[in-house]
Amino acid sequence: MTIVAVGDAEVEKDKIVFVASEVPSNVTSEEKKLINEVQKLFENDFSFYRQMFEVIKADGYEAPAASKNYSALKAKNLRYFVLTAYEKTAPGVFNLGAALYGVREEKLLEEVRVTFNKGNVRKSGHEAADVLYQKISGQTSIFRSKIIFVSDVNSGGTGDIKELYVMDFDGRKRRQLTFHRGTVISPAFSFDGKKVLYSLIKNNRSKTRNVNLRLLDIETGKSTVLSRKKGINSGAVFMPDGEHIALTMSHEGNAEIYALNIKSGKTRRITKHYAPDVDPSINVSGTKMAFLSGRSGAGKPMIYIADPRSLEKSVKRISYVGKFNATPRFSPDGSQIAFSSWLDNRFDIFRVDDNGDNLHRLTKDFGSNEDPTYSNDGQFIAFSSQRVLSRSKAVQNIYIMTSEGEILGQVTKDFGNCSTPRWSKY
Repeated sequence: MTIVAVGDAEVEKDKIVFVASEVPSNVTSEEKKLINEVQKLFENDFSFYRQMFEVIKADGYEAPAASKNYSALKAKNLRYFVLTAYEKTAPGVFNLGAALYGVREEKLLEEVRVTFNKGNVRKSGHEAADVLYQKISGQTSIFRSKIIFVSDVNSGGTGDIKELYVMDFDGRKRRQLTFHRGTVISPAFSFDGKKVLYSLIKNNRSKTRNVNLRLLDIETGKSTVLSRKKGINSGAVFMPDGEHIALTMSHEGNAEIYALNIKSGKTRRITKHYAPDVDPSINVSGTKMAFLSGRSGAGKPMIYIADPRSLEKSVKRISYVGKFNATPRFSPDGSQIAFSSWLDNRFDIFRVDDNGDNLHRLTKDFGSNEDPTYSNDGQFIAFSSQRVLSRSKAVQNIYIMTSEGEILGQVTKDFGNCSTPRWSKY
């Protein structure tokens, strides 16, 4: 199969500027920091969509609402002008108004109002930015989305303790979700973003440490065991009906993929093959499942796709790149699959259509790259990348790139080794 290189496409970008009206005179220095944080948040959020927008410095721009001077803004090739106004209603509490002007249309396009304080400043700011983005693009943004990931930051350098964390899409507001002091692996978001599946390996001296599947309610913090059958209970993902999950289990000997009813605990075997079948991913309609299998004959895991309702009648291999593959994940619309492949003595991330066509290599010469996960709008991919610092030290962090392979940046830093990111679907 031919690997198509990702090129640099020239796309005309819309210039957008965010200008704050005069800050109220009765604010403290700490309150002014909150206002500045919101302004920077708007700019940073829209900067992620660099294929669409060029965020302009606010210096020297006058609001069209006051001057009606659209001609001056057109002369600077500005497409959108956002004027923000802040009203202090109580100590540390503000009303924010954000007015979006279309320079080409010469009119107000949208106005959004939110209330914020120190505790919810980022949440409110992201919500306001999302409303503006939707007005411009007609689509939802990544601004309200979250990323869960695993880190060994609390292991004291041994790597023995790996817990689950959640953060905003841009790496801010990290929060620890699990406190098992064991090894958390293979997390997965529910479609509504309120629950997380993950597997846990307890740190004990037993010779038969089981890999148990758990379900975490993010809002309450309650974690319950879903499956503790002998062997592997891992790689679980939610199915679109919200009542079932697909996961890898090995209690019958070989590793196979099963469907499990969350409420009843009843299981239905999906795959049946002498080769191990693991790591399922289900498309949004529930009609296709991508998974890893060694059934090609060489024994190395490659990606297969099939209908999970009658899988063994419809299995098709769709990956042929590298020595072996890992972590296939569907795009939100189900048309593409991102995965990692061992090639040139390291992992790199690839993208392929769900029928096996149009293979693209997305990373190269950028460390060892694994665990791709699509953003909720399908325009970005978060992944983990290990960078070798010396002969004895390497560090793994979470990065974000566009779905075309343009690296946007690192979103975790100085937080141990971070791996297995999963982007919220809502």
